[in-house]
Amino acid sequence: MKVPFLDLKAINHEIAAELEAAFRRILTSGWYILGQEVEAFEAEFAAYCGAKYCVGVGNGLDALHLILRAIDIGSDAEVIVPANTFIATWLAVSYAGATPVPVEPDERTYNIDPSRIEAAITSRTRAIIAVHLYGQPADMDPIKRIAARHGLKVIEDAAQAHGACYKGRRVGSLGDGAGFSFYPGKNLGAVGDGGAVVTDDPGLADKVRVLRNYGSRVKYRNEVKGFNSRLDELQAALLRVKLAKLDEWNARRRRIAAEYLRAFQGVPGLILPYVAEWAEPAWHLFVVRRSNRDALQHHLSVAGVGTMIHYPVPPHLSAAYAGMSDTLGAFPITERMAKEVLSLPMGPHLTAEQRDAVVREILRAP
Repeated sequence: MKVPFLDLKAINHEIAAELEAAFRRILTSGWYILGQEVEAFEAEFAAYCGAKYCVGVGNGLDALHLILRAIDIGSDAEVIVPANTFIATWLAVSYAGATPVPVEPDERTYNIDPSRIEAAITSRTRAIIAVHLYGQPADMDPIKRIAARHGLKVIEDAAQAHGACYKGRRVGSLGDGAGFSFYPGKNLGAVGDGGAVVTDDPGLADKVRVLRNYGSRVKYRNEVKGFNSRLDELQAALLRVKLAKLDEWNARRRRIAAEYLRAFQGVPGLILPYVAEWAEPAWHLFVVRRSNRDALQHHLSVAGVGTMIHYPVPPHLSAAYAGMSDTLGAFPITERMAKEVLSLPMGPHLTAEQRDAVVREILRAP
């Protein structure tokens, strides 16, 4: 049996009629940028997250970048970031002209370790970005306490965590601002690219609205040097259809994760995801660890089971950040994870037969 890592065709097929109706509505409207569909999606997604404001932007990286610009992070600033994350978290800081300062993860959750943050703070530190990696919420309360002591902003990178909850509250409502991605493979994915900034701060939301649209509120009246980063009407309309299904799809992910956790208990050498008692993950990814990861991935590939590695090269070891002083060995926990992590098939349309095939091959693996 062939088991795809993620079946985007099946996701869209389930709601094909609704997506096609949304497409026709936009096609015939004659309005394709910053119109009623974007406004409606912004209101609906803000309410979903338990926040007051949502501003649709071009992608998840732009969402983080524009938050940093809106809170006046610039070239004199440092921003605390996880060492263990997708490089977009770091790039957003670099685009703002600031310096990313990496902090190692908690080895259980893979998210930034709050106990290590304070040692990385300097007189130039202005903000902390907490990533809800793999859809597992970061431990936000201690991060916010540290930020309050030092007068820092807290930004959520929620690109992988649509619908995840921390102590009963949805991510996106836990910091000063949150950046979301609607890349097609996300739990809430567009048919193309897209992103959003979510916040309770009216000033931040207003600044992001201006920055996303060439620095302009009124056409041809440019207040600041802005950017072109706008969620388009079509993607907003399609996302509205999918938002109505998000909780149901996340519930399917939770059931698959529960079956994996049950089936893999006690498998020698296999480290399973840890879920804190205060966390309700979105299960964007189901990530295991094994010292012989490459051999396990090869075994699964031969058996027709698709897998991925999130992420094989930590940002501090990438060519993009070769100019940083950090070298191999600087972040040993992050580097060990990069050598051991493996993402198994996970998605709302993974069938019971496909799930059982994944379990069977993991149990058979040498």
